[in-house]
Amino acid sequence: MIERTIIAGAGGQGIMLLGRVLAEAAIKENKYVTWLPAYGAEVRGGIAHCMVVISDQEIGSPYIDQADTLIIMNGLALGKFANIIKNKGLLIVNSSLVSKDMDRNLTVLKYPFTDIAVKLGNIKVANTVALGCYLAKNKIIDIKNVLKVIEEIAPKDKKELVEINKQAVLSGVKLIK
Repeated sequence: MIERTIIAGAGGQGIMLLGRVLAEAAIKENKYVTWLPAYGAEVRGGIAHCMVVISDQEIGSPYIDQADTLIIMNGLALGKFANIIKNKGLLIVNSSLVSKDMDRNLTVLKYPFTDIAVKLGNIKVANTVALGCYLAKNKIIDIKNVLKVIEEIAPKDKKELVEINKQAVLSGVKLIK
């Protein structure tokens, strides 16, 4: 088993955090993992992306030239990465910020992650709503491990964010079930 995922959006949307949580949860399950973050020139507001490879065997390279899954949080990111997803791949799109459709043979999940995050009380958890959606569809990582990682990596002065991020993950899971 090998899963190659690219997560992309604007700097400030929690793209790196989403990738880090996914990677650290996979490590908890004794999987081989690479996490390759990349920031755009502007960082906040520019395109940010990360590549996460999860496997049950050693991984030769962290770079992804053909993704199994794309998690796209804004329209600019879709434009940049649309051609990198393999045929019959999984495309998860934040429909709050992306209106364009893809004319390819893909499984496409479009949900308003940003709108859901706003209803939860914090726009910044749109990334973890998307993560929950991905986990429910892909089932590559146990959600319990993701929730543990969220607890473990939260800064000591930001512990109030743990609960809302957990709620966001579970909200994303409910979109699929």
